[in-house]
Order: sequence, then structure tokens, then C-alpha cells
Amino acid sequence: MKVFLIYAHPEQESFNGAMFGKAQETLLQAGHELRISDLYAMKFDPVSGKNNFTTLENPHFFKQQLEELHATSKGAFASHISTEQEKLEWCDLMIWQFPLWWFSVPGILKGWVDRVFAMGRVYGQGRIYETGVFRGKKALLSLTTGGMPDHYLKDGLNGDLGGILRPIQRGILEFTGFSVLDPHVVYGPARQSQEEREGELLRWQERLLTISAETGIEVGHYR
Repeated sequence: MKVFLIYAHPEQESFNGAMFGKAQETLLQAGHELRISDLYAMKFDPVSGKNNFTTLENPHFFKQQLEELHATSKGAFASHISTEQEKLEWCDLMIWQFPLWWFSVPGILKGWVDRVFAMGRVYGQGRIYETGVFRGKKALLSLTTGGMPDHYLKDGLNGDLGGILRPIQRGILEFTGFSVLDPHVVYGPARQSQEEREGELLRWQERLLTISAETGIEVGHYR
């Protein structure tokens, strides 16, 4: 299987960093092909704009979606944006590794989506949801939280996790055709013992060893 692994955390020695490392090690040892985007290490610029493109159809008034359509037809995406798009098109499974910040992904990851998920190439012209460009591909969110499990229940302090993740899983991933796998969540790793964190890494490893057999979930209903 071809796996595209995206990492969005500024500290390599963090628990997210350990999850990222464990995923690489496990997937390669299991015989999968792997491509990665370590966004902080890449110094990926999350600010979307004219620099997404090598040429503009209208240099006097910038409308991003129209420029994305133009770039799709003319091959006018900046090389580093095109490289990320090629990874999306190549993979069978895409995994995002990130900490939950302000009920969402870190800004660098959202900016990556803003720049890479371009109209014409990644969605649009009737190609959304069930007819999306990436139908047949799978996507998985692997994330850590600051709070504990009972904080993310329907009647918990923060509300149910499925509702928190819905804009990402439905509004980005399913929108472009991905089948979304059950999110992999580690609750409050900073509050865990070393033994507990090692147990979480083992749980992640064990899941990745059978990830090829997993099927999508109904988004919004976290299990």
C-alpha cells in the first residue's frame, strides 16, 4: 500500500513526534511504500496567495479558485505545491499526525490544505463527495488532545469528538472523495506515565499493522 504521512508538530521530541516515528518504522517494516511531509521541518508557508502559482491568469485581481483552475489546465502550480499534490494523487492512504489545537488542526496544516487542495485538481467541476477526485483512497487522523476522554463525550466539557472533527473529516477529506477511517486518538499524553505512553505507541503500531483491512466510518459518529 502507498501511504502518505503528514506531520504537523513543531517539536520532534514530542509525543506526536514519537507517533510520527513509530508510524514510519512500522509501515516500512510492513512493506508499505511511504512518502512524508514534515511541515515544520519543511518550513512550509501556510499563507495561501499568488505564490501558489508560477503564472496568473489575472495579475490585476486575485481570485484563488479561478487561478487554481487556470493552474490545473496550464501546469502553473509552484513546484513545492505541485509536489504535495502529487503525493496526494500517489497515495492509497493518507495519515495526518497532529495535536488538536483550538478544536482543529495546527495552522500550518490548515494552510497546507488551503494551498494544496486546489480547485480543478483536487475538487470541483462536479467531483465532490461520492464522485470526488480521491474516491477509493482512505484517510486517517491520528491526533493527541490536552484533555482526557470524558472531556470529549457528547455531555462532556468539550462536546463529542466526532462533532469537533466533522469539519475536517467531512468538510475536507470526504468532500474530496476520501473514505475516512476511525480517528486514532491519544488523550492527554502529557499527563501519562512513560509506561502509559509506551503502551499508546504499541497500540498505534498494532493498528498500523492491520490498517490495510480497515474500512471507512460514518463521519460525525466517533466510536
